[in-house]
Amino acid sequence: MISRREFLNQNAMGVGAVALSWLMQQEQAHAIPEALVARPHNDLLPRKPQFAPSATAMISLFQHGGPSHMDLTDPKPELTKYSGTDYSGDIHFSFVNAASKKLLGTPFAFQKHGECGTELSELLPHTANIVDDMCLIRSMHTGANGHEVSIRYFHGGIPGVLGRPTLGSWLVYGLGCESQNLPAYMVLSDPGGLPVDGATNWSNGYMPAMFQGTVLRPREPRILNLQPPSHLAGGIQRQNLDFLRELNKQYSKTHPDEAELDARIASYELAARMQTAATDALDLSQETEATQKMYGLDQKETKEYGTRCLIARRLVERGVRFIQLFHSGQPWDNHSSIKKGLTNICKKTDQPAAALVTDLKQRGLLDSTLVHWGGEIGRLPVVQGDPSPEKAGRDHNGQGFSIWMAGGGIRGGMAYGTTDEFGHKAVENVVTPNDFQATIMRLFGLDHEQLKFPHNNRFDIITHSRPAKVVTDIIA
Repeated sequence: MISRREFLNQNAMGVGAVALSWLMQQEQAHAIPEALVARPHNDLLPRKPQFAPSATAMISLFQHGGPSHMDLTDPKPELTKYSGTDYSGDIHFSFVNAASKKLLGTPFAFQKHGECGTELSELLPHTANIVDDMCLIRSMHTGANGHEVSIRYFHGGIPGVLGRPTLGSWLVYGLGCESQNLPAYMVLSDPGGLPVDGATNWSNGYMPAMFQGTVLRPREPRILNLQPPSHLAGGIQRQNLDFLRELNKQYSKTHPDEAELDARIASYELAARMQTAATDALDLSQETEATQKMYGLDQKETKEYGTRCLIARRLVERGVRFIQLFHSGQPWDNHSSIKKGLTNICKKTDQPAAALVTDLKQRGLLDSTLVHWGGEIGRLPVVQGDPSPEKAGRDHNGQGFSIWMAGGGIRGGMAYGTTDEFGHKAVENVVTPNDFQATIMRLFGLDHEQLKFPHNNRFDIITHSRPAKVVTDIIA
């Protein structure tokens, strides 16, 4: 028998101390800074970034399907020289039954443009006029050839994984919105239907519903029931809204953690404020004839996409944080007849996309508005299917492809990164979708590793702790 004092003295440096030390370490490991354990906010009030931002808004012109970089943005003389011969490298095909290793040179001419001398295809004559404002990234890499897996990588941070917040959700969660009369995150959809992967493209994932994209109808009226019936307008509507607000306030006090209800209440309140703000934002009759013509609203091929690009500019002017434009399906997925298919989709998008950058610059908005153009993958340098000039196509390629960005702190007039001599793989200054996300966060004044949201008993970030770097070389 020993006394308690003797027991403690003998075991102070023994098993008891080790156990105590382990417990204290576990306690410290779970001690999270106060700023991170605060209850996640469920509002869109403007918030200060972590450091001085270059960009305050972003417009993403997402090109579903995989634009063919060697036919549009990444000239490959060697590919043209050896067109029709066998490619000696290894290729992963998505459609094996139609696969071929015969190289396919581009049928389109390339030319240098602007003071920077960036080479672009003849299919992009209007984009050629803004090359001095653009950073053309020629070394994008997803490592996967599939559409959905790469789309989710670009939007949600992990290849192929569903249920994650998209880039727009992260930005509006971190920064809120300058306008309280319009949604912070808006999606301008195509009248032909949803893009590939549907609403996953603008999902809030595990974040509160407040941070998902709000979809504008592709045709008039772009917002249904925006105005109340005449017999409910004015004072009657005001009384009803005040009464509803009081009921919601009382219910929220007794049910404080119902995020879905909070989001629904906020959406109703926003809808009331939008009656004036949205009507004004969507009224293109306020634009001059010259502006409408610049976007191509006077031409059949460009009118629809040009209208959406012009609406995007008007939304940015009114404080909307993040805007996405999508196509129906995946029009850049040119497995066959690529010569005709590329020509048609470029006629639809080239002029409006270039007009958006030009218009923002003329209005002094380009410095603070980041414009992104690009798809989820590119195309292979070999022919798919029938090799005849009018029927030849290209299969998927996530090993190397191009996107471009302009404004919002991006260094203009430069091409960054390279693919190999045939355009198959990114070989210099490789940029992944996670790098893309980290760089955008930096432009908005955020550290992608510090903007966190609690999920599954951990704090998640947009890149989900995957390797990601800020591409500082493309930042002005």
